[in-house]
Amino acid sequence: MAATNDLLLILNSLYQDVDQQAHGLEQVHSERLVCRRGCCMCCVDELTVFEVEAANIRQSHANLLQTAEPHPPGACAFLDQDGACRIYEQRPYVCRTQGLPLRWLDEDATGEFVEYRDICPLNDEGDVEAVEDLPEDECWSIGPIEERLAKLQLQFGNGKLKRVPLRSLFE
Repeated sequence: MAATNDLLLILNSLYQDVDQQAHGLEQVHSERLVCRRGCCMCCVDELTVFEVEAANIRQSHANLLQTAEPHPPGACAFLDQDGACRIYEQRPYVCRTQGLPLRWLDEDATGEFVEYRDICPLNDEGDVEAVEDLPEDECWSIGPIEERLAKLQLQFGNGKLKRVPLRSLFE
């Protein structure tokens, strides 16, 4: 059990790093971000997380998982009736960067790496700079944190990158 607790401490340190970096981007984009408590457009059903993140939620929210009902299908099981997250402090990595301008590299059909970008449509309305025109450092770069999380999961999952549906934590 000590090994699990140590890994969960490392996970929470990773979350602190994510939150610090995301906060900086939130400041840069404060005029464009409309995400607020209750905004749950990105809180879709069928999200999965690594087992290590599921263990963190189970440890921190055992009572909720045992006594509460999940949000009805169609949205994240952890939303309350007002669209707010019931596990906000222990929300998974994927939830911590939602709404921010995202960038990532992926191979195209020719084998060349191409940069892709995306942002929540709610945060791309009005008189704002197109996400494609933002400087790299004003976007959340997908890759480095995911690598750290995958390495942590490999330790936790005995070499397996198993993912768990969030909704299944209630079952």
